[in-house]
Amino acid sequence: MTQPVAQNSTIRNVLVAGILLMLAGDFLFALNDAMGKWLVASFSVGQVVLIRSIGAFFVLGPMIAHQGTAKLFRMERPELQVLRVVATTLDTALFYAAVVYLPLADVMSFYMAGPIYVAALSHLLLGEKVGWRRWVAILLGFCGVVIMLKPSTAAFSLSSGFALVGSFAFAFAIILSRRLRGTSDTNLVTWQTIGTLLVGAVLTIGAWRTPSALDFGAMLLLGIVSCGAHLMITRALKLAPASTLAPLHYTLLLWAVVFGLVFFGDVPSPRILIGSGIVVLAGLFIFHRQKVVDTTVPPENVPKGVN
Repeated sequence: MTQPVAQNSTIRNVLVAGILLMLAGDFLFALNDAMGKWLVASFSVGQVVLIRSIGAFFVLGPMIAHQGTAKLFRMERPELQVLRVVATTLDTALFYAAVVYLPLADVMSFYMAGPIYVAALSHLLLGEKVGWRRWVAILLGFCGVVIMLKPSTAAFSLSSGFALVGSFAFAFAIILSRRLRGTSDTNLVTWQTIGTLLVGAVLTIGAWRTPSALDFGAMLLLGIVSCGAHLMITRALKLAPASTLAPLHYTLLLWAVVFGLVFFGDVPSPRILIGSGIVVLAGLFIFHRQKVVDTTVPPENVPKGVN
């Protein structure tokens, strides 16, 4: 009797940890998005991605040294590792390419479809059960996104194609992270950072502009912030189902409102406030359903020895 209760408590604690890490990671990603939008206005996408990737190694360096470089080459499912690197690199590069030409709100409206893709893919590829009530909540949340971030007439362009493909890559990377939960966070984030560094270096050819000390520092800081976000989200995906965590990405929209007000003086319109309310209510309902429905995530979800 005592053992099942203790096990349920452990599972619940694991889920809560995953949710909190996802929320923190999304906050850092929102900060990353605002900083990136500011930087790509003055520098090429390749240059921002390159220096951002170098900055990430301020976080990854000590982690690699701690686990040993040899472990970087001990890969679980190498083919999925490569696919994940491709997906995360496309996600990053296409996001910055899109915000060069489109308002951040337009790009975010494409990326906020990501949780819907994740819910469908997690059901098909991961075997995670998504009940009809959570499907309805996810769809309602996306309706809130559409209300809040109504795309402008510029949305139908090549840049919107960048954002659309990037959002698919973003969702696919989440699913692959779930499949590779036996791989250390250090390995996952290091290889995806190497991928973006190489692509950034290629894109920078012929497009280099010498940055000031402030701009260079900002691009390095961008890498530190995004790396921290990736590490938090990578760990979260090992602790809770992707279909449960995916709707939490909607909190990016709430932080976008805060950062827009603080850094750019943008006052939220009634449309933004109404959309935010729908998104929050949908998220709260999903949390409620998670408590009601028995979870299938065991406490051994993260294999022993994985860091």
